[in-house]
Amino acid sequence: MHWIHDTVIYNIYPLGFCGAPKQNDFQLTYRLDKVIDFIPHFKKMGVNCILFNPVFESTKHGYDTIDYKKIDSRLGDNESFKRICDTLHQNGIRVLLDGVFNHVGRDFFAFKDIQERGMGSIYTSWFYNIRFDQQSPYGDHFSYEGWAGFYDLVKLNLQNNDVVEHLLDAVGYWIDEFGIDGLRLDAANVMDVNFFKRLRSFCKSKKEDFWMFGEIVGGDYNRIANPEALDSVTNYEIYKGLFSSHNDRNYFEFAHSVDRQFGDWGMYKNLYMYNFADNHDVTRLASIIRDKALQKNVYTMLYCMPGVPSVYYGSEFGMEGRKQPHSDDDLRRELNLDSLDNPDQALFEHICKLGTLRHKLEALQNGKYKNELIQLEHMCFSMKTDSQKVYVMLNQSGEYRNIGVNTNFNGILTDVLNGNQQYGCNGWFEVSVPPMSSMILVENDGSFKVDYNEAQEEVIIPDNAPATDQTEVPSPAAEPELVPEEIVKGRYRHFKGNEYEVIDFAKDSETTEKMVIYRALYGDRELWVRPYERFREIIERDGKKMRRFEKID
Repeated sequence: MHWIHDTVIYNIYPLGFCGAPKQNDFQLTYRLDKVIDFIPHFKKMGVNCILFNPVFESTKHGYDTIDYKKIDSRLGDNESFKRICDTLHQNGIRVLLDGVFNHVGRDFFAFKDIQERGMGSIYTSWFYNIRFDQQSPYGDHFSYEGWAGFYDLVKLNLQNNDVVEHLLDAVGYWIDEFGIDGLRLDAANVMDVNFFKRLRSFCKSKKEDFWMFGEIVGGDYNRIANPEALDSVTNYEIYKGLFSSHNDRNYFEFAHSVDRQFGDWGMYKNLYMYNFADNHDVTRLASIIRDKALQKNVYTMLYCMPGVPSVYYGSEFGMEGRKQPHSDDDLRRELNLDSLDNPDQALFEHICKLGTLRHKLEALQNGKYKNELIQLEHMCFSMKTDSQKVYVMLNQSGEYRNIGVNTNFNGILTDVLNGNQQYGCNGWFEVSVPPMSSMILVENDGSFKVDYNEAQEEVIIPDNAPATDQTEVPSPAAEPELVPEEIVKGRYRHFKGNEYEVIDFAKDSETTEKMVIYRALYGDRELWVRPYERFREIIERDGKKMRRFEKID
């Protein structure tokens, strides 16, 4: 079984997640390092894969690439991102990157060469429809094709071998340097399928279990997701059904779509889809669903249906955000766990439980889908493997609803979502499902249960040196050995250059571990919390030992 079957993805749009400037100021700032502080959050959610939307140098939003081999200055640098990837991998979390290969930005080197040299440029064939008999909307002395009419996104000619080699070289660099585990292919629906075939061959030769999925809104998914091209696609059909089947109080829509895709005669039953409730391009679930209480049912469906579930950052707390006619900024707001705006903790805890169940139940990972009962406001579907069968019951009405199914099973059904409550089953099974809620029932002999209180895996935070080289470099004899110092209130400089002020101390409510509360002395002066011992630790950078935070007053 491929690792994607036992995966829960967390999708981050880095520039928004980090609160980076909308326009690249090219000032090196290590904003994306905060991902490391989110690792306990990821583990609580059962997340074991991060999908990063664009991380490479761009002019504005990330999809207008300048340099495929350079991390965006607003996020950090290549070394800091390497450390992020190493740390995620050491914590059992895989990394997917957004491959933006359909187009580049106007500051991409090959396009700028055409601007400077005109018809004398060797890169005129790198882009679609370059014409020197007319001007572009930006006033260039030539015209070109922009993606979907956006002329800040210059469409690459993927039938040009030099272009393809340039892109494959970049992907090879990402695999070798960052150890990435897969790719999302942006705008896959308008790209040359032959490029995907070359990309697949190249990536699988370097990493056999490399996983790639394409962004496609409609059409036949099999066109680009097949044994010769990509592994999967974005499942926009199910995305729509997840919220609209609740807004319209009509579970027939969801049931029909999933059966059409994955039932006995399903069009895509051999594909393992990328499923999602929202992302960086569409209105967030909390802003599009009419009754926010039904978000829990949406995520129950997302985690239990065939395919891999993906949660868009912040939506686990019910973060809102609406797509605007000329801006996606509201969808891509900054997220800090210590300053959440009216978080829906009940939704978060529900999603955490679903994450645990996703890893515990093989039927959810790789089961065969079947509609057992469908009504407008309640339904039941099953997921079945040779060794396990699970029933998922959903009620979106405001009243208790009796849901009955013929199971052909004699034994116990355990509701692992709701306290491991057990029900006897003698072929026919009927249960009263509470309003706006769901059940996940596992066939067993009465011994099966899920323990949500199991100790969480230890978070591994390595030293600053890359994980592939943990060798300590001794300090020169002339230099005194650094030892951790007591932390007091006042100003400190982080080893990467930014300044902070320690304003207070606290204790973790569960572990009683001492914590440092400090704020940035730049930008929006954000508040941060870090374990005391980590705040004062000695680290190693470029072969030299130094304090993580150095007192400066």
